[in-house]
Amino acid sequence: MTMSQRKSALATIAARPSEAPVNEGLDVSSIYGQNVYSLKTMREDLPKSVYKKLVATIQKGEPIASDIACEVANAMKRWAISKGATHFTHWFQPLTGATAEKHDSFIEPDHQGGVILEFKGGNLVQGEPDASSFPNGGLRATFEARGYTAWDPTSPAFIKESKTGSTLCIPTVFCSYTGESLDKKTPLMRSLQALSTQAKRVLSCFGEDSEGSISVSVGLEQEYFLVDKALFMSRPDLAQCGRTLFGAASAKHQQMDDHYFGAIRPRIIGFMEEVDKELWKLGIPSKTRHNEVAPAQFEIAPVFESCNWAVDQNMMTMEVLRTVADRHDLVCLTHEKPFAGINGSGKHNNWSIVSPSGKNLLDPGTNPHDNARFLTVLCAIIKAVNEYQGLLRMCVASAGNDHRLGANEAPPAIISIFLGDQLHDIIEQLEQGGATSSKSAASMHVGVDALPTFPKDTTDRNRTSPFAFTGNKFEFRAVGSNQSAAGPNTVLNTIVASALDEIATVLEGATEENFNQVLQDLLQKIVKENKQILFNGDGYTDEWKKEAVEQRGLLNLVTSPEAYEVLKKPEYIDVFNKYSVLSPAELECRYEVHTEVYAQIIEIEAQMTYEMAKTMILPAALSQVETLASNLTSLKGLGITAGTATLTASLEKVGGLVDALGSAIADLEPLVGSHDTPVVIAKMNAVRDAADAIEIEVADDKWPLAKYSELLFQY
Repeated sequence: MTMSQRKSALATIAARPSEAPVNEGLDVSSIYGQNVYSLKTMREDLPKSVYKKLVATIQKGEPIASDIACEVANAMKRWAISKGATHFTHWFQPLTGATAEKHDSFIEPDHQGGVILEFKGGNLVQGEPDASSFPNGGLRATFEARGYTAWDPTSPAFIKESKTGSTLCIPTVFCSYTGESLDKKTPLMRSLQALSTQAKRVLSCFGEDSEGSISVSVGLEQEYFLVDKALFMSRPDLAQCGRTLFGAASAKHQQMDDHYFGAIRPRIIGFMEEVDKELWKLGIPSKTRHNEVAPAQFEIAPVFESCNWAVDQNMMTMEVLRTVADRHDLVCLTHEKPFAGINGSGKHNNWSIVSPSGKNLLDPGTNPHDNARFLTVLCAIIKAVNEYQGLLRMCVASAGNDHRLGANEAPPAIISIFLGDQLHDIIEQLEQGGATSSKSAASMHVGVDALPTFPKDTTDRNRTSPFAFTGNKFEFRAVGSNQSAAGPNTVLNTIVASALDEIATVLEGATEENFNQVLQDLLQKIVKENKQILFNGDGYTDEWKKEAVEQRGLLNLVTSPEAYEVLKKPEYIDVFNKYSVLSPAELECRYEVHTEVYAQIIEIEAQMTYEMAKTMILPAALSQVETLASNLTSLKGLGITAGTATLTASLEKVGGLVDALGSAIADLEPLVGSHDTPVVIAKMNAVRDAADAIEIEVADDKWPLAKYSELLFQY
């Protein structure tokens, strides 16, 4: 990318009209869910008996009845064709962390020169994509190509539209010929079943009806960046790696805090309006949109949904963000840290448990019975997070998230729980033998007479906590923006199921007469053994890191490779195996995939760092040296002394930086392709340090890459 191309990109942006989108008076209710095969649509399309059986599977977890597949498939086909669909696909989530699909048309030759449109029950229930080229961590050999997709009726089918047609997408699981999970959805669904089983046991101990399934409610906030497509094209690192490998800080970035919740620019509003429209058509309840802290950073958040469907919706949301951005000559970046020196992006995972009757089990009660149940579930979560903190750190580990965790916009790599003052006080009382009082949820005055008094929530927000209680849910803030939320929720569901299992086993042995005492003793024991995980303070401070590790014995797994190693711990292998979420072989597969992907990402970044530094940045710097030297020689030849001192100083400075860059490039070159990732990363950073120092010394008309001041503000 030459300097002239960079300037051309800026000129293109400057020439774009900045008109606000036309308000078409959208009737949201008329389009909402029109492209999803929802319960409402099923009720209209299916025979009553078939509909009842399908609802029993979706809402109560009953096995899918084999006799209804053909009728469901036929109705689904009619609906999809009415939406312009010509193809169907089993939409699944392999271990790449993305989604996958293979399209098949509905057509079948009629052997008379024409076609008929068919979609049989077998097409709906099962597919057979090639499994050999997906990550499998050694579970499958290359010659063992068979893999199977199987319909997940709990996540509704949907239509994916394009300019020229539509495709019916059927959410499915993906497994090998021998039955091992090769995807992210299967373990998630297993974990939901495990949690439901154990939570129902606990509810039964409290004398509550546990008919039906316990569900998990999840709300996923998605952060992202938008950059202009023309400038994006001048950055090979963004195109290949999703993040900038070079870039000096711009004079202004986020230090003024003026982007956060600021007025949204017309071009971005146009993009957001179209995103909302597309999501609403897919039945995704997009609720909130706003500017985030960093320039060019934004957030979208939906209303809570059941866990499995929420994870699917988030994968669809990321695809919609990228697709709609392209239509607006923008590029959506979901990398956790696309720009150095400013906030990165997360995917805040808001998680809670819901009883069969629809009651949130993390809602504090209004009577002793409800409060006892709430505290029991709360203590189960405290126990789970403390005992399996390594798993929670592992499930958010990635090369991208390593740049974000611990920075000022994200929680640290040390897992801890924030409860807020009121709940923390109750937990301390439990430790002493029982909670007899509660700090009241006082009113918070805003200090202006004209405004009302706001009721103060029982907990404040703590942005530095990776796992914070926020009223009636826990917010797992450490999840990376580019990650599938299936992994973190699989871990959360599994470890909480384990804790609930242990609690239920104790309570089931109690009598009606001694139940309260047994419960109190049990909760007291849990708090005493796990209170080290509770922390209400500032998780960013060095003092906390020292206290957490040295005094509390908490894990501080700074890098992803460190975090992945916990998957080898016997107690972690056992908990997944006990609840049939992941077998030892499937867990080993995940370890191999995680470590391989991490190494491949670092290898790609190292190669790109080397290529860009050598072929783009070094030539620009040498050109600057040549220009300075030529100007200095010319002045001296003319006998002019004015300016020679400045030129000499500049020449020496830039020359020194060029030598440093050249040396750093030479050090990195033999390590490209090496799996000694800590050393490779250090050498990459050395190249970047030298290149970023050179950027502010080289004349602007010689610099080939779009600068941060352009990428972050020209959108």
